[in-house]
Amino acid sequence: MMFKIAIGGQLNKNEIQDCLIKYGAGKITSDIFTDMDAAMKVKNGSFDYYVGACQSGAGGALAMAYALIGRDKCATIANALTQPSEANISQLIDQGKKAFGFTNDRVENSVKALCAVLLVDK
Repeated sequence: MMFKIAIGGQLNKNEIQDCLIKYGAGKITSDIFTDMDAAMKVKNGSFDYYVGACQSGAGGALAMAYALIGRDKCATIANALTQPSEANISQLIDQGKKAFGFTNDRVENSVKALCAVLLVDK
């Protein structure tokens, strides 16, 4: 299965895209948008997931996703205190989460964990 990820948020968009290419095993495509456009792409179904980074992992990373997709569809997967966890991300996806935020210093680990979860056949 192929996944399309819209990259929004405030920081490290190019780094996020590079990591999605690196860990996506050719089964994950991504495009960089403004956070409003990225959230709209997920809301209208043209992209499967939204990811974004900021200094807190919630505010600038997910503000537009909260507003357009709904807070119940969003989650912070890594912040200053927590590393991303494949088990947690898998549970969040099972709960219907579509938008994921993380801190700009946890981009690689967050994207790597998200890709690992998406690439596992469920």
